[in-house]
Amino acid sequence: MRRFAVLLCVVCLVAFGGGGVQAEQPAATSSLALIKPPAAREANLPRTRWEHKGAQSQIWTRAALSALKAHGRVLTDMVPRDIGDWCPAYRNSDVDGRRAFWVGFLSALAKHESTYRADAVGGGGKWYGLLQILPSTARGYGCRAGSGPALKHGPDNLSCAIRIMARTVPRDGVVAQGMRGVAADWGPFHSRSKREDMRAWVRRQSYCKPLGAVRPQARPTTPTANSTAD
Repeated sequence: MRRFAVLLCVVCLVAFGGGGVQAEQPAATSSLALIKPPAAREANLPRTRWEHKGAQSQIWTRAALSALKAHGRVLTDMVPRDIGDWCPAYRNSDVDGRRAFWVGFLSALAKHESTYRADAVGGGGKWYGLLQILPSTARGYGCRAGSGPALKHGPDNLSCAIRIMARTVPRDGVVAQGMRGVAADWGPFHSRSKREDMRAWVRRQSYCKPLGAVRPQARPTTPTANSTAD
């Protein structure tokens, strides 16, 4: 009888103890299967002059990149005659580097047009948005945003600006010279101080510096007079 009681206890432990642990394992596995990794963000957004605007600036940057891949593609397919004045590395850059220049260029222009304010209205109600576009000009170039309120939407304003530049830059063969290229539609290029400010900013960015200018410098292999021992 005593032996039977011991045997009964062993059977109970196997049935309820060990079996309980085994039954929990699939549940843990299934819960892990429900955990999804966070959505990947677009990596390596080019540096822009509006970065201090936070998340909003990333939306603007992505919108500009998207437009450059679509109706603005002609800008990255060509090499403007004066590109060396604006972005020395552009001629030998891949398409990503060229897009980076144009986005940085737009952000530098936005400083002088609207001080990065998407809702800016200038000229007594004539010009709208980040790049201060005249609604009639937007409609003339076939922009989706053809009214003042629509041009106050940052991504659509940038898309329209790229549509305009995709016409004038290839037509004139320059980024901005005199009244040609981008300067045909945007006033800051007629101010020497503003033009030089924009040019200096884009030239400082890594995507506009020649490869040798951004390559890490090798450490000297021989001690110098100013070096110290470890």
